[in-house]
Amino acid sequence: MPGAITEEDTLSAHAASPEATESLPAAVETALREFFDSRRPVTDAVGGTFTAATTALEAFVLRGGKRVRPAFAWTGWLGAGGDPTGPDAAAVLRACAALELVQACALVHDDIIDSSRTRRGFPTLHVEFADRHRSGGWSGEPAKFGESVAILLGDLALAWADDMVRESGVDAAAQVRLGPVWSAMRTEVLGGQYLDVSTEVTADESVAAALRINRYKTAAYTIERPLHLGAALAAADPDLIAAYREFGTDIGIAFQLRDDLLGVFGDPAVTGKPSGDDLREGKRTVLFAEALLRADATDRGTADVLRRSIGTDLTEEQVQRLRAIITDLGAVDEVERRIDELTARGLRALDTSTATESAKQSLRAMALAATRRTA
Repeated sequence: MPGAITEEDTLSAHAASPEATESLPAAVETALREFFDSRRPVTDAVGGTFTAATTALEAFVLRGGKRVRPAFAWTGWLGAGGDPTGPDAAAVLRACAALELVQACALVHDDIIDSSRTRRGFPTLHVEFADRHRSGGWSGEPAKFGESVAILLGDLALAWADDMVRESGVDAAAQVRLGPVWSAMRTEVLGGQYLDVSTEVTADESVAAALRINRYKTAAYTIERPLHLGAALAAADPDLIAAYREFGTDIGIAFQLRDDLLGVFGDPAVTGKPSGDDLREGKRTVLFAEALLRADATDRGTADVLRRSIGTDLTEEQVQRLRAIITDLGAVDEVERRIDELTARGLRALDTSTATESAKQSLRAMALAATRRTA
């Protein structure tokens, strides 16, 4: 009915302004809830314990998170001329929200690979289902069951991300523009995850290898490709897309470098993960690579301590000792320097782009929040 206020109009208005950073996460959550509701006829038809498992996935996705990826995609669309009050805004928001399901897949699988016990202060999905196995007195190995269920739920999240984009309501031309970007992003994040796993076992200690992982495991699907997706939805010109990608790559790597610091020095009460987890998990981060580089050049004994310690079941006292070593070697200062340099370079690319001024302001604020965060 012309002139009527629909639910889609309300959703669009709720996330209409790039400055309304408080409202966008809520709008994304609404879109996700509606999508999960739309899957229930299929999951209920499968029946059995599958319904309970998909409910757990839904809870995992809706359990907080900053909705960083949809925010960058939405703001990228606005910056390329997207109209937040236009008829396609609700569809665009749904397509942007689908990025949270890609993120869910990555997190669920990453937690298995890293043997993480908690995520955002709650048990990880593989731990949750291992606990359900034990409580139910079921046959077989609880840990094996938990991992198997979590792998399947991570796969389902990725499949549902594709469904959510396809059913978002964006027009056929936008789907054609979006498709190659979406496909590249999925391949990049899985490739980055593979590089991470491979580097741990091959013990590639170079800074270059760690930066490559940061580029593809995190930067590409956190900021660069979401901005690219938003630009594609708005039919942006190649120059703006190139500027977005340059900004996204630099800020995305800086974002991961901040995460590397938090993985060693973060407060568990704030991060929701045990202190020093990256060291126990054997993460070959830029921070660790920089520490090794310096230790090899100045003190081989210290370098041996670092190599023997990473990837082992460290006590809190041992973690504290490694923190002191990494700091004294100057690795923390070097990573902070890289973060500052990347952030400044990314912001220059943004400032000289043709994005709208309001989007530039929002993206600048988002970049600083991502690279200076404490969780």
